[in-house]
This record gives sequence, structure tokens and C-alpha cells, in this order.
Amino acid sequence: MARFVLMHAGHRLKPMLQAKARATLIVLCGGALAGQSLQKFRTFYPDDGLRTGGRTAVASDGVEWTAAGRGLYRNRTEYLAGKRYLPDDDVIALSPDASRGMWVRTRTGVSHIELREMTLEQKAAVFEERVTLRHDRYGMVADSHLVKSGDLSTNVLEANDNDGLWTAMYGAAECFRYAVTKEPDALARARRAIDAVLFLEDVTGVPGLPARSYVKKGDARPKDGVWHWTADKQIEWKGGTSSDEIVGHFFILSVAYDLLDDAALKARMATAARRMMDYILAHGYNLIDVTGKPTTWGKWSPEYFSGRGKSDSALNALELLSFLKTTYHMTGDAKYAAEYRKVAGSGPQGMKYAEQAARYLELRQEINYSDEELAMLSFYPIFRYEKDAVMLAPLRRALDQWWQNCEREKNPLWTYIYGVGRPGSKVDLGGALATLERIPMDLISWKVVNSDRKDVAMEKELDRARQRQARTLLPPDERPVMKWNGNPFVVDGGNGGYSEDDGSFFLLPYWMGRFLGVVDASR
Repeated sequence: MARFVLMHAGHRLKPMLQAKARATLIVLCGGALAGQSLQKFRTFYPDDGLRTGGRTAVASDGVEWTAAGRGLYRNRTEYLAGKRYLPDDDVIALSPDASRGMWVRTRTGVSHIELREMTLEQKAAVFEERVTLRHDRYGMVADSHLVKSGDLSTNVLEANDNDGLWTAMYGAAECFRYAVTKEPDALARARRAIDAVLFLEDVTGVPGLPARSYVKKGDARPKDGVWHWTADKQIEWKGGTSSDEIVGHFFILSVAYDLLDDAALKARMATAARRMMDYILAHGYNLIDVTGKPTTWGKWSPEYFSGRGKSDSALNALELLSFLKTTYHMTGDAKYAAEYRKVAGSGPQGMKYAEQAARYLELRQEINYSDEELAMLSFYPIFRYEKDAVMLAPLRRALDQWWQNCEREKNPLWTYIYGVGRPGSKVDLGGALATLERIPMDLISWKVVNSDRKDVAMEKELDRARQRQARTLLPPDERPVMKWNGNPFVVDGGNGGYSEDDGSFFLLPYWMGRFLGVVDASR
């Protein structure tokens, strides 16, 4: 456990296979070598009758690869199965290449798994290029549907309920990247994401009310949810905005405000924060939709906390405090500081929201990994701005309660945010780094099955989505592709290769870690 200190090759193919190589070259992550992560590049070939080699082979670096009943193991610890690695899981023969990798003959084809050193910054560059190529929809980071399984050329962009949140997390990553590198590309990417997030509030025509997403006239749009046309009938936007979106907006506004030296942009962002905060305050701590009623999840009022929202009240209390603290920080308007003191305070005039935030374990009915994401993204700005020891005490108790489950996940983003809230604390920075290294660069949602493995201990209880979950934490390149709002202990999943994630869940913790000084540039 490390103590957290807060600081501001190409490969030559076998001649007999070279003519048959498919165009697809997919990058995957695993292991570590000499300060850099050791990546796995997988290329598929059709069945050519090659049958040399046995079911066990020693690679040129001395590491043993072994065929299993399904898939194979590298070094007896790294499991490779499914189309992320293999044409099929029936491994017939293994034959080492000359540079640590392996040729794998399966029942239906051949996979060449090449191992190559790559820094995390080089990895990040590939992820950022993926966003440009297949996930940029009007500046928003969009879902990518693949018409043909695994074929990235059949990519179709789709609107998502949480376009604002995913774009905010990507944009914040680029803000951190700019703060670290000062690269113009990082600044341009950050600005594009910020503009997209701000437009979600503009498009509704209601100051302070952001949309979940939008499509332009002529675009295909999802059939779910309630959509509204703009007055000129050129854009249709999705209502029912969730607290997820508001958390995302305030998170990127706080990060960008602190890290981008642009007076005009700062003024725009501060004005947007003021509008959203005023809108929530004017409606009794609720987010009112165009229907005149609160959205399903946009509720932070005492009335909600005492009724149906009791189990959500610890999280929502934290969120409101974070919104108020961020708005005061950005605007300097004393009314938000006064409102924050009133809402947080424990005195006769106080609403005791800080103490309510520290009741998470008492009120929790189930572990919700989406709620973990909202809590940690709300903790980050409030711990950046709150300096009062009295106010920090209940907030840190709240953070510790969320950390009880978060700690076992080895999630780099949650680890780094916990360190911001608990400076000097002992956290598993090595585990967080290993997670970053093992996030696969192939983010296609291939089918993944791990629950039948003898080395994976399964829980008896299902998770809140009625899915089987494990006690064993598998590395990200062995489990299904998921964002940080997913349950990392769900070890089976995927949709057969019909979508691709954008990868911002790697970019944000990596660049935040670089900014905080807990991820070394040489890694």
C-alpha cells in the first residue's frame, strides 16, 4: 500500500500466413515490463491447416502458455479467451514467435498474440484517436453500435441517456491532459467537449435545465424516453434529465474552470453553473422538467429524503453540497456560500445535509455502482474547495463509507479521488496502476464468460441487476467491457461484438493521476 501524496514495432508475419492476414489489428493490455505496460496485439487469420506445436509452449521470454479446457493461460495467471483474443476457445496448438508472443491454432482459425511494450501515455493517444474516429457526435462522446459484429467500419453513432455525463468525463480528462502537457490538441478536445456539454443546457430553451441528449432533424433517434422539438424544429432533445447529468455538468465545469486559463470560457462556465444552481434552488431543490414536475431522479429536497428518496438521501445530500460549493467557487457570489452553510449546517437553522451524507451505510439498501460513480465525482470538487475542518469531518466520514466497497475494486479513478479527500492516506496505488495497465485497448463488447473458471470464486447472491457476480476481482482485460458505473465483479457479459466503448474510463483516471502526481510519466 502506498501513501497518497497530493501534488499539484512492427512484426514480420510468417510467410505462409502473410497473404491471408485480416486487416483488423486489435490492441490488448496485460502484464508489465520495465516501467511500461506489456500490450497484447491480436491478429486473426483463417484456418490454413497449420497444426505444428503442442498445447503447452514456452515463449521467447521464458513465460509458459498453456491451453485450457476453454481458452488458454499465460504464465498461469493471465486468462485469454473469447474473440478478444481467439477465433474460438478450442485451442489445438501453440507455437511461440521470436518476440514474447504466441501463435495460437484453434478449431476455426489462427490468432497471433504479439506482446509489445507501450507507455500509458501512448495508450492514451490511441484511446483519444478512437474518440475522434468513432465516438464524436456533435462534440458529445457517443455510443458506437456496430452493424456487423466486430467490424469497426460498420460503426453507427447513437444518442444515450447519459451523453452529458460521458462527455463531461472525457472533457475533464482532456483538461487534466492539458494541465500536464500543454498540448494544443488536448485544449482543443477539452473545448469541444465543454461546448457540447454547455449546449445541452442551451438546447432546452429553459435556463438551468440541461437535456439528456439531442438529435438533429433527419437523425435517427432512440425510441425510449420523451423527446421535445426546439422552436425552429431543427433539433429534438431528450427530457427527464437525471441527477447523473447534473453531476457530470458540475464535475467538468469545476475541473475546466480550474485548469483552463481562458477568461471568456470561465465566464461562460460560471454563468452556466449559476443558471443550473438557481434553477434547482428556485424549485425547492428539485430539477423541474418542461412538464412542470420534477424529473424522476433530479430531486434533492428534504421532502424527497423523508419519503421515497430515503435510501438515496445520503448521495443526493452530497451532490447538492457539491453543486453549491462548486457554484460559489466559480462565481464568488456570497449567496451560494450562505446557502451551502444553511444546507450543510447542523445548527438550529441548518438542514444537516453534511450529516445526512454520512449516513450512507445506514440507509443503503443495495450496492449500486452507478451511485458510486456519482458520489466520487461529487466528492472531487467539494474536497478541492472545502477547507473548514468542521465541515470536512462529516464529509470524510461519508467518503470512508463509500470507500468500504470501492477499495476492493482497485479502481484508479476512485483511488485517486479518495486520496484527494484523504491526503496522506494509504491506498493501493499499485493496484490502481495495474488496472490502468490491464484495461484492454480492444473495447468491442465481445462475449465474455468467466463464471465457470475454477480460479474464480462466485458469490451466492445476485447483484441489483439480478446478475451473477464473483468474489474474485478479475483484471479488466479478462472481464466484460464496462464503464466505472458497472459492477466489476460481474464476470460474464458482452453483446457478441455489436458495440464499442469510447474508453474515457481509462483517459480520466490516467490524466487525473498524472495531474495529481501519482502516475509517473515514464509508465
